[in-house]
Amino acid sequence: MKNFHWFVLFIFLFPIFSFSHGEISSPTKKITILATGGTIAGSGDSKTKAAYTAGEIPIEDLLNAVPEIHSKAIIKGEQFSNIGSQDMDINTLLKLSRRINEIFKNEEADGIVITHGTDTMEETAYFLSLTLHFDKPVVLVGAMRPATAISQDGNKNLLDAVSVAAAPETENKGVLVVMNEFIFDARSVEKTSTTNTSAFQSPNFGPMGMIFDGKVSFYYEPIRNSLKRFDVRELETLPRVDILYGYIEADPKMIDFAVEQNAEGIVYAGVGNGNFSKAVESALSKSVEKGVVVCRSSRIEKGKVTLENEVDDKGLGFIVSDDLNPQKARILLMLALTKTKDKEELQKIFFSY
Repeated sequence: MKNFHWFVLFIFLFPIFSFSHGEISSPTKKITILATGGTIAGSGDSKTKAAYTAGEIPIEDLLNAVPEIHSKAIIKGEQFSNIGSQDMDINTLLKLSRRINEIFKNEEADGIVITHGTDTMEETAYFLSLTLHFDKPVVLVGAMRPATAISQDGNKNLLDAVSVAAAPETENKGVLVVMNEFIFDARSVEKTSTTNTSAFQSPNFGPMGMIFDGKVSFYYEPIRNSLKRFDVRELETLPRVDILYGYIEADPKMIDFAVEQNAEGIVYAGVGNGNFSKAVESALSKSVEKGVVVCRSSRIEKGKVTLENEVDDKGLGFIVSDDLNPQKARILLMLALTKTKDKEELQKIFFSY
């Protein structure tokens, strides 16, 4: 009988004991999900064909499709926009940055997940990493297949993104991209396939970490994750910067046209180590004389563009993108031009951001 009494007491006390030791608990982190549209919210007529329309499904339906995320955090959804990311523009990026800064300033969330189309996700991620003034978790996530596809990847990606945003290990890691169970930093991530679900890679450095069965693991963090950010909170636009692509017999008249359209900067996606023909070099040099900042980048996926190696950068007045691809070099140059046009200062920015 005595043993029976102890057994009854144990049955009553076990839930309390378990709760106090963290085995039964409720989520405490507040995560806001800002929906911008994209394939993850896409809808198609066929479950097996590729054709679909991006940004058709509202945030409420996305959340209802993944009820498991509520075990990870206290979730709030907000429909920020509903577009394919090919239609992302600078005005929307500025508004998105302001909204995130506002959420963190008002302590509305401990972390933010952004659902985004994959086409320009890497540009949005890098822009935010340079303009957010709170070092709380911000995770971009998308899908390579629409929500109506038979093998859609959006639900799992969204669950993983919330897991990363809510994880204590994610503090002070900067803006991240979560796709296909991998975690990437905003600066180095690139979309490397048009259709495959493993489209996102970090060609030079690899992923920062991974998520498996809800467990978040990090293996490195970027040293350029600086809190010295650009302040765009009062800006309505950014300086115009155009990207021009290098190839055999590239027409230098395209450079002249960019100058005529009042471009303040040109990122030239050159061949190899950011190289170009003599005709293109001459046109770029003349654009510098007219006050345009020229940044040499490369159409090559890996490596970096080296200063004063194959090109007389100092003599011609050029700067180099370091290891940034052309689209990210454009983002950084637009922001840097809001502060300075001095070539030495601009080059320091490219070597430190």
